[in-house]
Amino acid sequence: MANTAQLLRRQSSRDIVLKSQKSIDQLELRELRGRLVTKEHGVSHHHHTSLHHHQPLYGATNQGFMSDAFDESSELEQDPPPFGSEASTSKAKAELVANASSAADQQDIVEGEKEGEERESWDSKIMFLLATIGYAVGLGNVWRFPYLAQKNGGGAFLVPYFIMLCIQGIPIFYLELAIGQRLRKGAIGVWSQVSPYLGGIGISSAVVSYIVALYYNTIIAWCLIYLLHSFESPLPWADCPTRLYKNFTYDHEPECVASSPTQFYWYRTTLQCSESVDLPENFNYHMAIALIVSWFLVYICMVQGITSSGKIVYMTAIFPYVVLIIFFFRGITLKGAADGVAHLFTPRWETLLDPVVWLEAGTQIFFSLGLAFGGLIAFSSYNPANNNCYRDAILVSLTNCGTSMFAGVVVFSVIGFKATATFDRCTEERNGLMAQNKTHNLPICDLQTELANSASGTGLAFIIFTEAINQFPGAQLWAVLFFLMLFTLGIDSQFGTLEGVVTSLVDMKLFPNLPKEYIVGALCFSCCLISMCFANGAGSYIFQLMDSFAGNFPLLIIALFECLSISYIYGVRRFSDDIEMMTGSRPNFYWMFCWKYLSPCAMVTILLASFYQLLTEGSSYPAWIGAKGASENQEWPHWCIVVAFFLILSSILWIPIVAVLRLCGIKVVEDSDPAWFPEAELREVHGIVPHEPTELERSIFCFNMDGTEGMCCPKYGLPEKSLEEEE
Repeated sequence: MANTAQLLRRQSSRDIVLKSQKSIDQLELRELRGRLVTKEHGVSHHHHTSLHHHQPLYGATNQGFMSDAFDESSELEQDPPPFGSEASTSKAKAELVANASSAADQQDIVEGEKEGEERESWDSKIMFLLATIGYAVGLGNVWRFPYLAQKNGGGAFLVPYFIMLCIQGIPIFYLELAIGQRLRKGAIGVWSQVSPYLGGIGISSAVVSYIVALYYNTIIAWCLIYLLHSFESPLPWADCPTRLYKNFTYDHEPECVASSPTQFYWYRTTLQCSESVDLPENFNYHMAIALIVSWFLVYICMVQGITSSGKIVYMTAIFPYVVLIIFFFRGITLKGAADGVAHLFTPRWETLLDPVVWLEAGTQIFFSLGLAFGGLIAFSSYNPANNNCYRDAILVSLTNCGTSMFAGVVVFSVIGFKATATFDRCTEERNGLMAQNKTHNLPICDLQTELANSASGTGLAFIIFTEAINQFPGAQLWAVLFFLMLFTLGIDSQFGTLEGVVTSLVDMKLFPNLPKEYIVGALCFSCCLISMCFANGAGSYIFQLMDSFAGNFPLLIIALFECLSISYIYGVRRFSDDIEMMTGSRPNFYWMFCWKYLSPCAMVTILLASFYQLLTEGSSYPAWIGAKGASENQEWPHWCIVVAFFLILSSILWIPIVAVLRLCGIKVVEDSDPAWFPEAELREVHGIVPHEPTELERSIFCFNMDGTEGMCCPKYGLPEKSLEEEE
């Protein structure tokens, strides 16, 4: 295995070096053409008013740089190079570039330009940050983290949560941003560039992103339904509906009386739930219409690529924080809010000895940051080459975790209010019965039990929280704000998930003559058709099946292979050199140790623990039993287990399949030229000199003095030429 990895790394290293020289040649042609265009601009401005010198800033193309150190436009205009300089030694090149400039308005048609064609770019740094924060901060921050925290030790849960953030979350987030910015392609293109045998990692990311986007949009459809009905007065889930009987008498729905108005509206009115996943029963037309509308909205927002979705994030990324702040100030003024927040953060230190707590902390960190979907790689590929991806990784990761804790305070202040109101009613009823000397079957009133009964996921959002909002003055306004916040949180994450798929398809050039908007349309249309399986009585159960299996295991396995590929194929030393070249600062020992050892070990541990838990405890789903007005756990039928395994294998099998077929000479992913990258200029501006490994790096990471990197020990593996020697 060591020799194989050395061969793969040596081959990919040589390819990068040889092709980077071609990129430098293209850069010289591009600079020469810029000078000619500038000179011609000054002579006959009225003939070429449409020609403008390329500005190396956000919004032009991502071939430019954010740093002013790369802004050569003024220097070129004020002090053009003398005739006979290196940039104009070839008259043939000058004529070629001048003809190209006059033939096409700002369009590169130099031979081989496809390798360096201009890529879409973010309009500004703030747009990229908002898009990435909106992608990472999703519904799980609002409805999953608070539940996990209070369930797994309250304040004590923050200990494993932040430890997993440091050893797993931020390192992989940093890795994906850096490799996307360096290789400037989507997930498939990036991992194929690392090694032709690793293209399956990108395909797996695209497949799992497609599957997750398929059912994730169902949540957006639910939010749209509730948002629409939030304008009604009174709210339709505030009271039980009445039924007309044959004797012309009215009474409340027995199912609603047995449960609650919010539960009845969720299970019976919105989902039209059957009592088993085997019984689809009826087609839910309201749900089907909501799904069509939600997919149409996603298409409209993504049709122009990051140009359109990037502008929309100004609203979708900021609005949830505005609503959370409003709910925060409303929540802390409610009776019982302090009890709810105290219940959330009161530490139970004994839970730290439970391995399940650590497992759930690691899983929450992993999925709340949106790792391994390919969306982060796609987003960072549109950044300038000298963007500080390290600072972005720290900022977005900490913002994500801070949002989770802030949302936990907001949610449990409202849950504390609801629990206190329920406790007060129970106490009043109990005191009334005792006043009548009725001491038999007295209700048991316990505030902590009410607080502990908070639900997770859809139950928290559509049942618990809506029941609390019913008791607010002006409930309609609060309902509109809440479900509009959930909608923006969901659609923001949907952009990033689908962008990973779209960018990979475009970069692979599977449909070279098809405009990007057509690809987005076909993708959304296919998802919309398949998502009709959620518009029936068993639709919510199918959603739970996909949510439980489609994303969890595949994403962990993909991220594990990402770490192993960078550490043992691409090389940690080479990767660190790339980051130093882009940002001007080299990753410290901690990040390299995480990429090579700590993060893979954490993911393997979570995977093994998850498989063990699944095998020993099994898997079930809560089925709604209308006659009882309650949910009952039922085992998944055999066909659902088969579907679950199909969902997992359809995502991860691409990794070995692509590698094996490549060994057999069959190319699933076609080879492509490296994207244009200003390597020489970055090295010059940052003053990069060859890094001499320290004694600690040589012993821990197997770095050799000649620039090679061993698998386990420097004396093993094939010798590899350094980059300087090959150049």
